[in-house]
This record gives sequence, structure tokens and C-alpha cells, in this order.
Amino acid sequence: MTFSLPDVDVLFIAGFGPIVADAVASRSLYLDTLHLPLKPLGESSDYLVADTLDGVKHFALWPLAQASQSCFGTDRWPDDVTVPQSWLEFEVADMAAATAAVKRAGYTLLVDNRLEPWGQWVTRFLSPEAILVGVTHTPWLRGE
Repeated sequence: MTFSLPDVDVLFIAGFGPIVADAVASRSLYLDTLHLPLKPLGESSDYLVADTLDGVKHFALWPLAQASQSCFGTDRWPDDVTVPQSWLEFEVADMAAATAAVKRAGYTLLVDNRLEPWGQWVTRFLSPEAILVGVTHTPWLRGE
């Protein structure tokens, strides 16, 4: 399958980070070894974020249970769906056009142009490399 979406106008990479299965090992690498400025998103969150790194708008360690909750409404990733090792979001100009283009390209949508509780519109699917890819509209990254 070729990943060619002529109707999609990507503005920037909105976010990227590994899907974390072992939080202790990941924290050790990213916080202790690489000294990234990661902080919890919320008081008791396992979702660690660094919004100040150059190169991406949002880098975060996203626990697999939370990614599963976002895609499937449950903390357990389904056995019949490849477990992603990372996530990547592309901020797009037009969510409807981007979602339609992803569908036309033959990808199975895990989330179809949905408004998340945190205010971001997202369509999610797995890439051929098993990256959890999102096409998004993120108001706070656009200054809205």
C-alpha cells in the first residue's frame, strides 16, 4: 500500500513519542539518560510530556493503556491488532479531507475524526511500521 494522500495539507508534525509498555525502563532512558525535560501532564499522570523541545510541538511518553483507551475505550490493546511501538501525529489543515484521504488509501481507522476530551480532533490508524498515526486538529498548537 502506498502512503500518498494528495488531498492532505500537512502543516507540521504535531507530536511524536514512543508507546510505553515498561514505564520504568522508558523513564530511565528519557529522563535519567537523555535528561529530556519531561513532566507529568497532570498531578498523578503517567503521561510525561516535553512541550519545550525544538523540532516537535509535543513529545510525550504515552502509556499503552492510555493509547488503547483513546482508540478502543479499554485499557487493554486488542489481541487482533498489532501493538504500536510509537505514535506520530500530523497536524492537518482540513480534518474531513485528511480523514477521507486516509480511508481512500485503505487504512483501517481506529478513531474516525473524533473530538477528544482534551479538545483535539483526531483520526488514528496504524502505519505499515505499526506506528499509531494521527491526523489532527489541535487548537492550542495553532494559537486558537
